[in-house]
This record gives sequence, C-alpha cells and structure tokens, in this order.
Amino acid sequence: MFSIIRNWKQPACRGCNLMHRKLSEPFLSPVAATLPTNHHLVPNQQTRSRWTKAKKKRFARFELRKKLEEEGKSLPKPAYYFPRDTPVVNALSNAEREAQRTALNEKASTEMKARLEQKEAELAQTPILRHHFGGIQMSERVQKLFDLQNASQMERIKSQKQKVMQIFQYRPGDTGSSAVQIAALSTRIQQMQAHMTKHKKDKHSKRGMEALFSRRRKMLDYLERKDFESYRRVVKALGLAR
Repeated sequence: MFSIIRNWKQPACRGCNLMHRKLSEPFLSPVAATLPTNHHLVPNQQTRSRWTKAKKKRFARFELRKKLEEEGKSLPKPAYYFPRDTPVVNALSNAEREAQRTALNEKASTEMKARLEQKEAELAQTPILRHHFGGIQMSERVQKLFDLQNASQMERIKSQKQKVMQIFQYRPGDTGSSAVQIAALSTRIQQMQAHMTKHKKDKHSKRGMEALFSRRRKMLDYLERKDFESYRRVVKALGLAR
C-alpha cells in the first residue's frame, strides 16, 4: 500500500521518535512527504565567528599600510611621537645626575636634623604628659602621676604618634597633610612590627600591617608627585627605603 522508507539507520527525531529524511532525498513515501517535518528538525547550533572586531581593525590597518607603501608615502605616526635619534635639550649625564641627587639628599638630611634637634629641645622644656597636660605648671609629685611611665600601652602609642606628627607639621594643629599622615602610619607600622615579632601566628594583624604598608606606599607616591622636597625630607627622616 505504501512504500517503505529506506535507510533505517537514520537517527530518530527528538520530537516524535520518527525516522524523518529530507524532502529532497529519493525513495520517500507519500505519507512521509506529507508529514510536517519542520517542527521535528534539530535546530542548527550557533557557531562563533572567527572574524572578530579586533581582526577586522588589524586587517584594515594592514591594508592601509600596504596601500601607503605602494604609493610611496610614510606611515601615519601616533600623537606626541618622537624619533629615537631626537636630541634631548639640556640633558644631564648619569654622573651629574647622581651628584645632584647626592647634594639634594644631604640638604634634606641637614634640614631634618636641625628640625629634629629643635623639636627635641622644645620637648625637653615641656615634656609630653598624659591626658594632654603638657605645658602646665605643676609640682613634681603631680607631674609624676601624669608621666608616660605610668601610662598604658595605648597612651604611649598615642603620645609617640603625636610626637612624630609634630615634627612634620606645616602649622600648629596640622593633622591632615601627607607628610603628617605618613609619619603617623610609620609609627603604627613600627608598633605592628614589634607585635608581630612576638606573635608570628597573628594572621589578622599581619593583614592589617600589609594594608598599612600599601596605604603608606600610595601616600608616598602622591607626595612625590606633589611636593618632591617634602617627600625627600620625609624619606630621609623616617629612614624609608625608596
């Protein structure tokens, strides 16, 4: 009655489990030719094209370069392009640059040494006491009560930070300048290093110290770009390796 569909090795349709073949192939029965096979076909899988935007731009540059070479024209140069053989005006040799750097370092060291001596003389006259009682006339017995030797560890750290910050202040009460912030961070890092020598397994404090190192490095980079003279004085006074 009906012709038999050949090629039974054809994979079954996922939709109705029938053996469908394309209409253009021979040996099809009239029933198979009239079946709606569109909704039984497996959808085509999307394939990623190898012709990307970057390759298109690269190919366009290659074609432009090839065209200019055929016409005998020079290739377009990028903005602010300088050839390698361009002479540098007022260039210094390595020896002159090293001598200039040494002279500036000595000048910064001398300035910071004088400032430290002046600050030590001021602190010797008015020693730092607990609870901001420095500079007040009091008897020796009362002054002994507010001495830092009887203070807690937190109060000692605060007084040490205050003492270091006063050295780099541009004006009295300056606590927000870059030099003062770097000095405060250096004091905190020094305290954290002393803590880590005793407690080597304190991972939380170690992460905090690494964050302080990163923060101080960023502030030093900013100060170097903004005010190089202050940067040099801070580095020489704190003994930082930069």
